[in-house]
Amino acid sequence: MAEKKITGDMVINEVIRNYPWTLPVFHRYEVDSCCGGAQTIEFAAVSAGLDLDEVLAELAAAVAGESETQ
Repeated sequence: MAEKKITGDMVINEVIRNYPWTLPVFHRYEVDSCCGGAQTIEFAAVSAGLDLDEVLAELAAAVAGESETQ
């Protein structure tokens, strides 16, 4: 199985569509997943003053956790 990697240049809505269990991570960081969902993760994180690496690490953990349960 291919490794599932989320990167900063990915669009928020695409990540949520492919990995819906990442939605709580976006909500926890108050990243707009509706109207702002067309932005990249990096753009949203930088705009909100968030640590991009921290957000990506949590998203990766969410994806890995779901993969382990399937």
